[in-house]
Amino acid sequence: RYDAGKDGFIDLMELKLMMEKLGAPQTHLGLKNMIREVDEDLDSKLSFREFLLIFRKAAAGELQEDSGLHALARLSEIDVSTEGVKGAKNFFEAKAQAINEASRFEEEIKAEQEEKKKQAEELKQRKAAFKELQSTFTQ
Repeated sequence: RYDAGKDGFIDLMELKLMMEKLGAPQTHLGLKNMIREVDEDLDSKLSFREFLLIFRKAAAGELQEDSGLHALARLSEIDVSTEGVKGAKNFFEAKAQAINEASRFEEEIKAEQEEKKKQAEELKQRKAAFKELQSTFTQ
């Protein structure tokens, strides 16, 4: 909803507008700190995975009470008395979908790590084979 550039990321200005619309405006420095706290790939933007990390940290109690990320996580909670049961249903369905997405991302990351390990092992074996061939020519 807040990805105005439709590039799959929330940048500084989009985060600023989002926080203003949610009723928790932040300073420029506060916004930068919010991004920095969950920006795993250091691109100064929030990917969907990094955005979900905000809620994971909030659930684990890893966010400071006065941080912008804590405010964002708190603002995304729902009050059934004001939203009604149908609104709560939609909220929790969206949360469940987000959790499933996070699990899929974790699986993808693990698969990438396994692939990198496999490639490193293959490289190591090729180097060993090359050194063995090289030693036959240097004797």
